[in-house]
Amino acid sequence: MTRDWPVDALRGYAVAAVVLGHWLVTGLVLTDDGSLGQASPLAAMPALAPATWVLQALGLFYFTAGYASARSAARYRGGQGRWLARRLRRLVLPAVALLGSGAGVLLAATVAGVPDRTLAVALTLAVSPLWFLLPLCALVALTGPLRAAVRRWGPWWCVVPAVAAVAGADLADRLLPAVGGLLPVRLLAAWAVPYLLGLAYADRRLTGRRPAAALAACGVGTVAALISARYPASAVGVPGAAMSNLNPPSLFAVGLAVTQIGLGLLARPVLLRLARRPRPARAVEVVNRYALRIYLCHQPVLVGVTALAAHVGGALPGLHTAPDGPRWLLARAAWLPLLALVLAALVHRRSVGPAASTRPGGRRRSVDPATSTSPGGSRHAAGPATPTSPGGSRRTPGLATSARPVGRPEAPAGCEPLSARVYDVHRSEPRRPQEVIAVRDSDPPSRGRADRQPR
Repeated sequence: MTRDWPVDALRGYAVAAVVLGHWLVTGLVLTDDGSLGQASPLAAMPALAPATWVLQALGLFYFTAGYASARSAARYRGGQGRWLARRLRRLVLPAVALLGSGAGVLLAATVAGVPDRTLAVALTLAVSPLWFLLPLCALVALTGPLRAAVRRWGPWWCVVPAVAAVAGADLADRLLPAVGGLLPVRLLAAWAVPYLLGLAYADRRLTGRRPAAALAACGVGTVAALISARYPASAVGVPGAAMSNLNPPSLFAVGLAVTQIGLGLLARPVLLRLARRPRPARAVEVVNRYALRIYLCHQPVLVGVTALAAHVGGALPGLHTAPDGPRWLLARAAWLPLLALVLAALVHRRSVGPAASTRPGGRRRSVDPATSTSPGGSRHAAGPATPTSPGGSRRTPGLATSARPVGRPEAPAGCEPLSARVYDVHRSEPRRPQEVIAVRDSDPPSRGRADRQPR
């Protein structure tokens, strides 16, 4: 089953947009006592709110996650329980590793005398990206029932209840602000909308320009109506604002996600043309390979670089100064290449040791350097080609002749040499020699049939 390159491109864009957005809207100000405080340029420059519509791309994250879950579950042959355990393990283990390494760094920083305020800011920024794992793990666990619902009732009838739940939660917040307990429902319902659309797209229910245009139109209309209803114009939270569109996700976040998905599907022909160019294709491949690691590590990189620079060089423009105007944005943009290099060095791990190939059951084994892999995935040993039988099956040279098989003792003088022939004793007709077929180690079913062949 081949990959869908436009979906990979949308995932790569979502990762890059979230990382860039966090690096641009997170200001770390160096105070007089040497500690770091957090500030947001959106509070000083509210005109930047439309930029958050492009940089807050979590809806595309969940859309591509739904697509990937549907495709992965469809081709997995080990049972839904094992598939779910494998999928959740791939999501949770990197987060656990981040928490473990972060705890060690915080402990070392505490021993080194780093101010408590700086440690609190670092902990908040390092842990804040992990919130998205909670609804994502819940949606992955519900992939089976959600796929069945999409196939039975269609994506539109499945999305409407989730949208209604988010709208009801928003209305409850406005009418009864003291009532709590709606955060889990809102989190799951809001991000279930793009996840369901991803499941539907994997089942080819959103193909063509008409569904994509309908999604884009509905999303744009919803966002425009909500801004008119005095929802915040920023797609992310702003310090001091009475309401946030992201924490918890509001109907504005759902409308923005639907808009981005519709526009992304409309851009599919453009993305396919970009796939033919080596550099964009390579960039998308690398970002998708390390997507989760990039997402989890980008905020710790910002905190680490800022703290080290403050310790070495004092207050630096765009890194430790207050985000109070366009000059700060230009200065912060100048730091982005350094942050990107540090992040790339942190998440990129070179493979060490001999190459590895994957068995059909998912287990990995080492590969002899003298072997190579054919385009179809089968292993061929270096050296002369192995002859095949008329039916196309591979056999080892010499086994059908009177040559001594490997590993058997040589026959004594005057005796008939040991033959590598197998006879069927269950037949009443005269016994006919049968050819012994050499079976590859990577083909357990064929090996089982050969082992059961009567000698």
